[in-house]
This record gives sequence, C-alpha cells and structure tokens, in this order.
Amino acid sequence: MPWRLLPVPIGVGMLAHAVRWAAISMASANVATGAFVACIVVSVIVTPVADRLHLPFAAVGFSAVVSMMPGFFLFHAASGLVELVSIGPRAPAVLLTSVAVNGATAFLVILAMTLGLILPRMLYEHFLPGPE
Repeated sequence: MPWRLLPVPIGVGMLAHAVRWAAISMASANVATGAFVACIVVSVIVTPVADRLHLPFAAVGFSAVVSMMPGFFLFHAASGLVELVSIGPRAPAVLLTSVAVNGATAFLVILAMTLGLILPRMLYEHFLPGPE
C-alpha cells in the first residue's frame, strides 16, 4: 500500500473506535458487540474504497481495526492459566472462572471482528460482482 494512502485506514479506524465507543457506552452493548458493529462499519466503508483504489482489502480493513484486538483479555487469561498451573489442584475456583471468562471474551471479540469484516465484503462481492 502506498504511503500516501495511509490516511485511509487511519481515518476509518478513528471512525471505527467512535462507533465502538458509542455502541458500548450509549447503547449498553458488550465489548464483542461493539467490535462487531465497528467492524461492519469499517468493512462497508473499506470494501468499495479498496476496490476502487486497487488496494488489498485485508491490509486496509485489518489495519483499521487491529487496535481493537482484545489484548487485555488475552493477557489476563494467559496470566491466569500460568497461575493456575503453578498453584495446581489447590487453585481457587474463582481463578478458573476468571480464566474462562477472559478467554471466552477474547474469543468472542475476535470472532465478532472476523465476521464483522468478512460478511459485508462477501455480500458486496455476491451482489455487486466486478468485471470478469
């Protein structure tokens, strides 16, 4: 991707974060739903732009939403797993619950981001096929 087009994913990423924030704070959505809505918006905007400018959709789309990756939940789940292994059978049940919740949240956010980016792109290609 040419350097001169770098403002495209930056601007779309800023809009995505605004949409995610609005979904979470104003609509009381959870983290995964907020990421899903934001990624749908990104995909709807980036798909025609990437096609028009002959840019790779994955590069532009993912670079706009990469900062929404659930690092907080992944690190807490990994930390809990290490602690769980080091404590062994005497580990408290709350630790296992914490690992499961953080891991499930991270998984759901990544799944929501994947579906949010891919579904509009697939629908666009299905209903508006390009020249063949």
